[in-house]
Amino acid sequence: MLGTRTAPAGRKSLALAIAAGAATTVAALTAVAPAAHAATRTTAKTVAADNCWSASGHWWCHNRAGAPVWSRGDNPVVVGYMNTTTSWFNCRKEGAKNNNGPHPNRWEWTEADNGAWGWMKDSDIISETNPLPGLPCP
Repeated sequence: MLGTRTAPAGRKSLALAIAAGAATTVAALTAVAPAAHAATRTTAKTVAADNCWSASGHWWCHNRAGAPVWSRGDNPVVVGYMNTTTSWFNCRKEGAKNNNGPHPNRWEWTEADNGAWGWMKDSDIISETNPLPGLPCP
């Protein structure tokens, strides 16, 4: 055939070996990826299920970043936000229904990142809040 060139035998064998190695690597990575992803999900669930803990005179809990902190009273308004994902709280109190979660009437007393004091909805706290003390609470 005019104009057709074939690779020398050595180059052809090298190209086949490289292709076979690449296929093996892809297959190995594909098999590992779902297991690694499952491990990440398990770790996230473990963190989400932890309890609040006491340290430095406060109760510390994992919470949703950007969660609003509400004023006291019959017509609460947002007084600040909790931009951190680990925050401290002083106590918990059952009050007006604020969510459909495991503690639908629970609120936690804290200081927002702007220095204003108020209540955070329990649904914005990822940790289990049962360990927090109840009354007296503001």
